[in-house]
Amino acid sequence: MKEINYIVWQEGKYWVSKCLNVEISSFGETIQESISNLKEAIELYFEDTKNEFNPINSILIGKDIVNA
Repeated sequence: MKEINYIVWQEGKYWVSKCLNVEISSFGETIQESISNLKEAIELYFEDTKNEFNPINSILIGKDIVNA
């Protein structure tokens, strides 16, 4: 078992979840469905034992404005 870190946000009518430990994301019509789909995708990803897991000690999520 591995502890994962993820973020979830809404895009239109869907909720998107993204794992911060590995480059995997998923989506669903509810937050819980999105997280459940993400967990399933991660489990499939780690069926190949060559894939690496990156533990994360702390997380800071920010929001700001840039001139673009």
